[in-house]
Amino acid sequence: MTQNISLQQQFPPGPNTSSLRNVIKWASDPITFLEQSTQKYGDLFSLKLYKGKTYVFTSNPEIIQEIFSKDINNFDAGRGNQALLPLVGQYSTLLIDGKLHSRQRKLIFPPFHGEKIRNYGEKMAEITENVAKQWKSGELFDLRSSMQEITLEIIMQTVFGISEFERKEQLKSRLVNTLELVLSSVLRSMLLFFPILHKDFPGSPWRTFVRNKKMINELLQEEIEERRNRVEKDDNTIISLLMLARDEDGNPMSDEELRDQLMTLLLAGHETTATALTWAFYWIHYFPEIRSKLLAELEEISDPSDIQALNKLPYLDAVCNETLRIYPVTIITSPRITKTTTKIGDYEYPPETFLAPCMYLLHHREDLYPNSQEFQPERFLNRTFKQYEFMPFGGGNRRCIGDAFAPMELKIILATVLKNYQLALVDKQVTKPVRRGITLAPNRSIKMKVEG
Repeated sequence: MTQNISLQQQFPPGPNTSSLRNVIKWASDPITFLEQSTQKYGDLFSLKLYKGKTYVFTSNPEIIQEIFSKDINNFDAGRGNQALLPLVGQYSTLLIDGKLHSRQRKLIFPPFHGEKIRNYGEKMAEITENVAKQWKSGELFDLRSSMQEITLEIIMQTVFGISEFERKEQLKSRLVNTLELVLSSVLRSMLLFFPILHKDFPGSPWRTFVRNKKMINELLQEEIEERRNRVEKDDNTIISLLMLARDEDGNPMSDEELRDQLMTLLLAGHETTATALTWAFYWIHYFPEIRSKLLAELEEISDPSDIQALNKLPYLDAVCNETLRIYPVTIITSPRITKTTTKIGDYEYPPETFLAPCMYLLHHREDLYPNSQEFQPERFLNRTFKQYEFMPFGGGNRRCIGDAFAPMELKIILATVLKNYQLALVDKQVTKPVRRGITLAPNRSIKMKVEG
């Protein structure tokens, strides 16, 4: 990059196409769109997206580090995620900024880190085993559906601990139906990206979505009100820990704040982990040598729920990291929106520029990850990657709250299944990533079966 760029040249080069056309490409086929753009313009390029706003995408580790190292008060980020408002609510940490965002993160962070989450290991393994018992020898099952069943039940029991069976089943059913409405295909994902599709008429997807979301909020509110009367300090469910949490002024979360954070946890903790697990099992069984190495390493442990023991297994760790590298669950971090003129690298960006560090492109830099389209866990055994070279959970003050919970869940579920079941892919058809709402999911149903 040149060192002296005139102030008139405020943005890096990029596709000279309309914002509508760019949004359609970004919503329908983001991987091709990003790969073509970086091939033509390099690791820093700009394009017009929503409402004609300029988005600057980068996969340059130094630029990403500079963005995350700036004073957080220079940026907003939550309002760049407004497409998720119908799903998660206005008080979700994904959507808020400033002091309110800092307050919410401080309240939510502790239950997802440290000793508290280790209490969930046995529950994760137990739930995995309960779902796996349903697989019949020789019969086909859909991999993603099974992973969703596992991760949703884990959320219900570890985050919510919902005791009332009927309410739990209603909540699970409504949540699955709601996510299917907006995440099950590229076409349905458009419901989030294009507000013009928010049409309320009999039989419309939007009316069904709104009805389901209203019911979910009512069920969550019922649980909150019930918990208010019986929350105990020795209750380790995350909902109870959140209800007991107090900010610096001694204030708890309001019911609406709690409800929106719980909905965010339902979405982020269920959908994203199920996607990562689907990819992991696919890759492990696509390459028999990877499965063999994992099984040999897993012989060293007797209890697949013991996360401390699992964390000492380097190849398991490498497989999980490579899964999160090759197809990171989310494509970009929450874009940082400049509030004032801000110098990053060789450019001075005016207010309202959306700076978007791109995990997918970062994880496919050939200088960092040679043959980046190949699944090679060994790359994580041969090299230690820096903070801004490998960042599956984003970075800065918007880093994913589940950055400890999710890897623990991945390892325990993988270990529990691999140690107890001999699975096989029904076919080895090449599987590619496609957009599924905010995630990169397989473009087809992956069928597996239990052998022996």
